[in-house]
Order: sequence, then C-alpha cells, then structure tokens
Amino acid sequence: MVPHLTTAQTGPLLALEQHILDAMPRIEHWLRKQWLEHGTPFYASVDLRNSGFKLAPVDTNLFPGGFNNLSPDFGPLCIQAAMAAVEKICPDAQRFMLIPENHTRNGFYLENVAALATILRQTGLTVRIGSLIPDLEEPLTLELPSGGNIVLEPVKRKGNRLVLDGYDPCAVILNNDLSGGIPEILQNIEQSLIPPLKAGWAVRRKSSHFAAYNRVAEEFGALIGIDPWLVNPYFSTCHEVNFQERTGEECLAAKVDELLGRIREKYRQYEIDHEPFVIVKANAGTYGMGIMTVKSPDDVRGLNRKQRNKMAVIKEGMEVSEVIIQEGVYTFENINDAVAEPVVYMIDHYVVGGFYRVHTGRGIDENLNAPGMHFEPLAFETPCSMPDCAGKPDTAPNRFYAYGVVARLALLAASLELETEEVVA
Repeated sequence: MVPHLTTAQTGPLLALEQHILDAMPRIEHWLRKQWLEHGTPFYASVDLRNSGFKLAPVDTNLFPGGFNNLSPDFGPLCIQAAMAAVEKICPDAQRFMLIPENHTRNGFYLENVAALATILRQTGLTVRIGSLIPDLEEPLTLELPSGGNIVLEPVKRKGNRLVLDGYDPCAVILNNDLSGGIPEILQNIEQSLIPPLKAGWAVRRKSSHFAAYNRVAEEFGALIGIDPWLVNPYFSTCHEVNFQERTGEECLAAKVDELLGRIREKYRQYEIDHEPFVIVKANAGTYGMGIMTVKSPDDVRGLNRKQRNKMAVIKEGMEVSEVIIQEGVYTFENINDAVAEPVVYMIDHYVVGGFYRVHTGRGIDENLNAPGMHFEPLAFETPCSMPDCAGKPDTAPNRFYAYGVVARLALLAASLELETEEVVA
C-alpha cells in the first residue's frame, strides 16, 4: 500500500526524488565509503516526514521498539543484516543476552522483544532475555497478545560480566534506552554492550544528533547537487528551561522566533504556501513525551498548568531542563484519510523494512508518536534498496528508496554522534 499524497506530485519533492534516483550509483558508493570509515550502530529506526516539498528525519532511535510491526516478508532481510552485525561484534559469538525495557504490561512492546529475540536466534545464536526490573528474583513468564510468551530472567553481575543463572553470554544487546540513567550493574562490564551506554538518553542529546546530521546533509547535498535544507530540518536549543518554575521562557521564545524566521525565508525561496511551525521537545528521551507544536513565540509564553505539566516531565519521570526547537515538517501522507509518517528500520547499515505510523486524531503539523496511534506493517511492498530507475520518481519502489537513503543519512549521523559522545556515569 502506498499512501496517497494530498499535495500534487510536482515541485521540489519530485525533483528531490529524481535527483536521488539519478545519483543512485554515487550515493551508494559514497555510503559504502562512509561505512568503511565509521562504525555503524547495531540497529536504529528513523522517523521521517514527507511534506511534498521536503523529506527529512525528525527523530532517530538507537533502541528501536517496533520490530513486531515489520512485515514478515522482510524477515530474511532482518536475519541477514543481523548476521552481518553480529560478525562485526563477535565472529564466534554463540550466546547473547537481550535486555529490554522494564515494561511488563505493554503488550505491543513485549511483542517487539519477542520479534527481536527471534531475529537474533535465527542468526544461529542462543538468546535469553535478562531484565533490570528492581527486585526481580525469579524468572517471570509474560503472556503475549498474539499467543505464546517470553521469559524475563533477573540479570546478575559476576565480576565484570553480566550473567543469568547457568548462562554466561558473549555479548549483551540493549533494547532499553536508559532514560532513567545508567544502572550501576551495566557499568564497566567486559562483554560487548550493544549499543554502548553513551547511546542511551542518560548521555545522548537530540541536538548532538542533528548537529552531526547537519554535517552529513551538507556533504550529501554537495554530492547530488541539492539544497541540503530539502532533507534537513533546522534546529536550535535552549538550556536551563524549567517549565514548572517558568524559567527560560524568554530564551525559548527568542529561539522560536529566530527559527521561524529562517524557515519563512526558505518557504519564500521555494514559494511554499504553508505556515511555518516548529516542534519544541525534550532534548533527551522518547515515547513522544514532552513535545508541542509552536507557530509563534507567544505560544511558549505563559503556558497554562496543563501545558507546563505535559512539557516538564518525560519517560521515567525525568524532569526536562533543556529542549530542542526543531523545524516542523508537515506530513502530507495519509492512509484511509488518517495522517501518516514513514518509519524506517535498519540493522547494521542495511534497511530491513519499515511501516507507517498512523494517527486518526492528529493533524499534519502534530507529533504522531502519541496515544491513539497505530501502525500499517505492510506499507513497504518492496525493499527500500530496490529502486526502479526506469520508473517515475514517485512510484512505490522509488519513493521507498528515497526513504531508505534519507534514513541512512540519519544512521550515518548517529555513527558520527557516537564517535564523539562520552559516558558520564
């Protein structure tokens, strides 16, 4: 299924997709060179927004939690990519431990854990699931909505190794984004910890990621001869914000005003007849928390109590002290008249599939990662790596190839980001 774009298929997006299609040999050669020079995250997912005049990433998750939403048709791609990733980490690996989030009531997330464990097992590994749930002393069996179950076992520390009862893994895969901080049990272990601790939200910042993405987009733009803005959202940051105490409000308003001005200039340049907006969100964290759409500096002045409470705290009850102000990218894609955005999944540097995040209660300028969303797992009819060079730029394989290219640009930015970030325990 290819979503219907509500805007006419003309103008910058078609030109961008055609540029990407025409430059495919150069793009793939350039990306191969990048992967030789930079280490690749084990896995990642990238949220994209397609406005009809711009195609850009708006979030990159290094602990993706939706493998259950991928089409079963792409299982072989996932397994092959996971094999390549495992060989890089530990060629003679036999046993992995998978550590998920501490959710036990989120059935959809548990399905993701089961799907990820299955992919790893099908690479030829023995995989058991370890848990960091406080006070968990015995294995815990959890039923899955689809049938079957998963077993969570308490993680133990033996010297500098993480173990389960009777099980000493070669490496540890984290599917826990460490929003609440880095647990002491994970620090200074001798096994490979994948992704590394510095990829977690206790250390990582979205502004660092998009600063790295700026570099990637500039080089990519020069490579294929496009304005980097067509694949890159502007952003700014505001530190020392306290929504509860209403401090940092004027700093935030000033940054919003400046960024809206830059976006208006681009809209005038490309004769885009839409109102610019920005997204204000916590500079760390995920799960769609601490996010608001802003169209004027006045929108962030004098927030009411409900708005301040929404912005003040994110996952794990962590208080928001800094925000990223990111150029808002409209989404003009929809499925059955509901607003949609593509999410692309990668293992190692391979695109392994994706889906559309769909929300019937949200608008084209709003965050879709919110309660009430659902997923269309069969969106990608063909792999993102198989364009039809003889076809039109907006045909399904070519649009999906463009998605895969931009997602891999974000993956490369994550690689650069992790080369510079440091862990503060």
